[in-house]
Amino acid sequence: MKEIQSKYGEDASYLIEERLEGDELSLLAFTDGEDYQLLLPSQDHKQLLDGDKGPNTGGMGAFCPVPFYKEELKIQIENDIIKPTMKGIKAEGFNYKGVVYFGLMITENGPKLLEYNVRLGDPETEVVLPAMKSDLLELVLSCFDGTLKDYKMEFNEGYFVDVVLVSGGYPAEYKKGFHICGIKDDNELLFHAGTKKIDFQVVSSGGRVLNVVAHGNTLDNAINKAYERINDFYFEDMFYRKDIGRRKF
Repeated sequence: MKEIQSKYGEDASYLIEERLEGDELSLLAFTDGEDYQLLLPSQDHKQLLDGDKGPNTGGMGAFCPVPFYKEELKIQIENDIIKPTMKGIKAEGFNYKGVVYFGLMITENGPKLLEYNVRLGDPETEVVLPAMKSDLLELVLSCFDGTLKDYKMEFNEGYFVDVVLVSGGYPAEYKKGFHICGIKDDNELLFHAGTKKIDFQVVSSGGRVLNVVAHGNTLDNAINKAYERINDFYFEDMFYRKDIGRRKF
């Protein structure tokens, strides 16, 4: 407290929160105001460095589905967090139709809610949408016309892994404007973030530059494919984590 007081002053107000330990989990729910449909669970890797070390970032990678997300856990999350949230939105008079993002921590005492967002997660979206076998447009339209309960959600088998290529120095200061090698019109499951086109060349224009995604029959297979694909791309000062999807639960 002395260190905090020396920085912010003795008269500053403080909010002390519970420190949670466990495995993070991201869930996206689409709702039409009455019912909801869940996409596959995913896990984000927020820290910059391998082993979940270094500063927090916007996300260095993600994968789905998450192996520890079993039916018992799914039911508990829905009963304790998702259903009360949807009920609360309606009770407060909001006719909300769209996406609710649930950022969760799965602790030894059960699931705990970390945050809400009313948008898709990033880099989670880059894995959960390719994992959808159902039509995304039909899902969105069913939210607006109130027929979500009749929508049949289907998913592709296997696992999806996203490794984010970032500019060296991110999330602090970084250089940009470097030519990105390997970009082709037929690059499957390659999602652009901090890029732009200058004189017919794609160059880096942000901290998080590209999302390289791969699909595999097993999680290990998807991880290996993602890192093999990274060899196809290069830009100066390119950096990425080497352990996406390899976290022990």
